[in-house]
Amino acid sequence: MLKLKHLALAFCILITSQTANAQLGFSHEIGVIAGPVQFRSDFGNRNDSETNFKNSGLGIGIVHYLNFAYRADCNCYTTDTYFNDHFKLRNEISFNTTNLEHLGKWVDPSKTSIEANQLRGHTGQANNLDIGTQLEFFPFSIRSFQSFGYSFAPFVSLGVHYTSFTPKVATNYDNPDPLAFGDVTDPSNFYSAWAPGSVDASPGSTWSIVTSIGVRYKLNKLSDLMLDLRGQYYFSDWVDGLNHQLDYNKYNDWLIWLNVGYIYYLN
Repeated sequence: MLKLKHLALAFCILITSQTANAQLGFSHEIGVIAGPVQFRSDFGNRNDSETNFKNSGLGIGIVHYLNFAYRADCNCYTTDTYFNDHFKLRNEISFNTTNLEHLGKWVDPSKTSIEANQLRGHTGQANNLDIGTQLEFFPFSIRSFQSFGYSFAPFVSLGVHYTSFTPKVATNYDNPDPLAFGDVTDPSNFYSAWAPGSVDASPGSTWSIVTSIGVRYKLNKLSDLMLDLRGQYYFSDWVDGLNHQLDYNKYNDWLIWLNVGYIYYLN
């Protein structure tokens, strides 16, 4: 809860500082986004389609844009420079959650070993609160798009987010030791090839790189629809509460998020 308050406060400070820039002639946009998330973690087989599609969740967020092409103080366009006409600064606070389980060949019904049962019994949940900034590049003129010169405006973006993660872990493995059944702190309930301590649902925080490709559709003078496909790579392998530390565990946790948004222009 304390981290949530800190992130919310940081977002408010970020928006306030950006709003102050309106005195320099920039304008603002605000919107909401939501859509399905594919969380790529240490659960299941990384390149297995069943793992990737079934270990999916939902993300929601609030976005704020600093629009350099339009002046809020005079309702007119800014100086015509390449940067002003092709870039926007996007600030965001968002949350995503995904239920996780082990899928693929190692938990196929034909597998009846203790290890397979340990994997089948192990489930988790990734919960991530993000705050960050991205710079969006529009290859076509932002001015022309705002004046209905065309209906679609594609873009790409790159930025950095700070993430507060609070994973959850559970197991229903039928441990022969009745005192250990369902105990998420007992290593004997989890896959025996993993090193002790590979399962840890402690909350934490990390940075991440965010990149996306998307498009806006002009609804009217003051609003757009947005479709955005995002990739986000975390600088931690504990975001899902599992870091099995085997030789082939080469990547940190990451996700793919397809979101739809509604953007409103503040005048």
